[in-house]
Amino acid sequence: MTVEPRDITRSPSGDTGAYLSVNDLRVHFPTGDGIVKAVDGLSFSISRGQTLGIVGESGSGKSVTSQAILGLHKGSKARISGEIWLGDQELVGMTEEEIRGLRGDQMAMIFQDPLSSLHPFYTVGRQITEAYRVHNSVGKSAARKRAVEMLDLVGIPNPDKRFDDYPHQFSGGMRQRAMIAMALVCDPKLLIADEPTTALDVTVQAQILELMKELQREFNSAIILITHDLGVVAEACDSVVVMYGGQCVETGTVNDIFYHAQMPYTWGLLGSMPRMDRDRRERLQPIPGQPPSLIQVPKGCVFNPRCVYQDHVPGDLCKTDHPQLLMTQRGNEGGLLPHQVRCHIRESERERIWTEQISPTL
Repeated sequence: MTVEPRDITRSPSGDTGAYLSVNDLRVHFPTGDGIVKAVDGLSFSISRGQTLGIVGESGSGKSVTSQAILGLHKGSKARISGEIWLGDQELVGMTEEEIRGLRGDQMAMIFQDPLSSLHPFYTVGRQITEAYRVHNSVGKSAARKRAVEMLDLVGIPNPDKRFDDYPHQFSGGMRQRAMIAMALVCDPKLLIADEPTTALDVTVQAQILELMKELQREFNSAIILITHDLGVVAEACDSVVVMYGGQCVETGTVNDIFYHAQMPYTWGLLGSMPRMDRDRRERLQPIPGQPPSLIQVPKGCVFNPRCVYQDHVPGDLCKTDHPQLLMTQRGNEGGLLPHQVRCHIRESERERIWTEQISPTL
C-alpha cells in the first residue's frame, strides 16, 4: 500500500459547495437485548466530482450509513434522527414513496455482491432497461438503446449481444461492470459503492476503480466509496471518514489520513496494511482485541478497550469522558473534509507519537 501526496486544494469539479451533507446522523435498532447504536452522531459532506472513502472494520456502521442515505431503512424498526441533505432536499423526513423517486435517479448504489444483487431470472439488459424506464418516459426500443450504450461505456464487449445474457453468463468483473451500468443509467449525481471490489481479483479491482474514475469525470458524480481496504482509498479517494463503533473518529483529506493521522485507531489500520514499496522485516501488527458491541458501547472513548496509548492521557479520562471530534491545527484544506480527530491525547503529543513511533514503521 502506498499513496503519493497530491494537490487537492480544490475539488475535481472546481465546486466547493457540498451536494450531500450528513449532520448528526443516528441510526438505532431496538432489539430484545437493547438498542443497537449502529450509527451514532455521524457528520460529513461531499461535493460533486469528489470521492469520499468511508473506512473501518466490519460492524463499524459503514453500510448502515449508506442504507440510511438511500432510505433503505424506511418501513423498518430503525430509529433515524439527524439530517441528510441531497442538494436542497432533506431525506430523513421524506416518505418511502418520495425517496423511492430519488433512488436510481438522483442517487444510486453499487452493492458488494453483484451476483446476489442481480435477479437470476431476468437478462442483464432487461434489468438495466427497467431501472431506466422507472425514471424516464421512454419506450422499450429507446430503453434498450440506452442500456446497450451503458454496457458499452463500462467496457463490456459485444454489448448488443450481451444485453440478452443472464447474470450467470457474466464473469465476476463483468457482473460488477453491469451493476455500474445499471447504477449510472439515469446519470445520478450521487453514487454509493459498498465494497465494490471485495470479491474481485486485484487486476479486475484496478480496472473497476479506473472505470469509476473515468465515469466520474464524464458524469461529474459525487462518489462515496465504502471499504475496509486502505489501498483502495489511497488509489481512488479525495477525502476519508474513519468509523469505529458507529462513530466517526477521524476525518480528513487522503494526505491527512496517510501522512498526518492522529487517532490511534487510524494508526492501527495503517499499521495492519502491507507495504509493497519497501523491505519489511517485521510482522504486521494487528489491532488488539475485538470491535465493541453496539448494544453496550464502551464509556468514554469508544476505542479505549483496545487503545495502547492510554498512558499518554492523565487519569481515567479515556474511560470516563467521551472525546469530541475536534479540528486539528492543520484545519481544512481547500473545501474538502477538515482534519478532525476524536481523541483525548493532546495534539502536540499525537504529532510526536506519529513522527517518532508510527510513521517510521509504516
